[in-house]
Amino acid sequence: MRTRRSLLVASLGLVFAAGVIVPAAAQTYPSRPIKMIVPFPPGGPIDTMARLLGQQLSLRFGQQVIIDNRPGAGSMLGTKAAAAAEPDGYTLLFGSSGSLAVAPALYSNYDLDILKAFVPIGAVALLPHVLVVSPSVPAKTVGELIAYAKANPGKLNYGASIGTPPHLLSTLFKTKAGIDVVYVPYKGSAASVTDLLSGQTQFTIDGLTGLLPLIQDGKVRPLAMARATRWPELPEVPTLVESGFADFTVDAWTGVAAPAGTPAAIVTMLNRSINESLGTAEAQASLARFSAIAQTGSPQQFADWVASELPKWAAIVKLSGAKID
Repeated sequence: MRTRRSLLVASLGLVFAAGVIVPAAAQTYPSRPIKMIVPFPPGGPIDTMARLLGQQLSLRFGQQVIIDNRPGAGSMLGTKAAAAAEPDGYTLLFGSSGSLAVAPALYSNYDLDILKAFVPIGAVALLPHVLVVSPSVPAKTVGELIAYAKANPGKLNYGASIGTPPHLLSTLFKTKAGIDVVYVPYKGSAASVTDLLSGQTQFTIDGLTGLLPLIQDGKVRPLAMARATRWPELPEVPTLVESGFADFTVDAWTGVAAPAGTPAAIVTMLNRSINESLGTAEAQASLARFSAIAQTGSPQQFADWVASELPKWAAIVKLSGAKID
C-alpha cells in the first residue's frame, strides 16, 4: 500500500511539474521571428492568405512572422522542408488541400506520411468552387449542360493543370454526370481561364476566388456551387446538391501545421492566436475578398479534418486517372 501511495504521489508531482514547466516555456515563446513556409510561389490566393495571417500573428506576438515561399515538385519541396525543421515552433507550414491531401495521392514518389510528419495547429479557411460554362454554351442549368454534352459527345472540353482541384473536380463531375467530354491539360490557370473565356474550352469547376469577378462581369455563366449551401453573393445559383448530385460538396482549404514533436503548449498558443486573428474584422474582410470562409477550431478538430480529407481527395485523384512520377 505504501509503495502504491508513493507512486501516486510521485505521479501527481510529475503532472504538477508538467503543468508548471510547459506553460512557462510557452510564456517565453516566441522570442525571435517565426518562419511560415508556403509551398507555392508568391502572389496566389494561398500565399496571400498566409501573408494575411502572418501579419495578424506578428502584431499579436511582437515578433515578425516571415513568409518563406518554397515552390517546387508539386508542393513537396516546401512541405518536406517544413516537416524536417526543428520542432520548436519557429518553423510552420501554411498548408492546403493541395499540399496536404492531393499531393500524397498524386505523386508516385511521395514518401511523406502527412499524419505522422506534422502536428496540426488549426484550420484557416475554406475555398468554395463553382461550376461555370463559357457563354458559347447555351446551357443555363446543370441539367441543360448534361443534356447538351450528351447530345454532342466528345465535343465539349474542360481545361486545367493536371492534379489541381479544377482538373480533379471537373473530372469528378464528368464521371458522375456520365458525359463524354475531353480534358485539356494546361501548365497554369491563367491560360486555362483565357481559353475558357474565348470558348476554346467550354466548362470548368474552379475556385470562386478567381471566377467571381468573371461571373459578375458576365464573362462566364455560373451553373452550380460545388458545396452544400449557396453562396451569399450568388443567391440565385443553386448547389450541385440541389442539382441532383447529393454528395458533391468539396471545398479546397488552408491550415497551419508544425513539425511533429512541437511542444503541445506552443501548439495550443498558436492555435488560440490563429483563431483570435481570424475573428478580427480585418481578417474577415480580407478573406471575404477572396470568397473564402474563415475556419476556427481546436488542433484536434483540424487533425480530424485532415485525416478525413486524405482518403476523399485520394479517391478523386484515382478517379481522374492522374499520376505524376
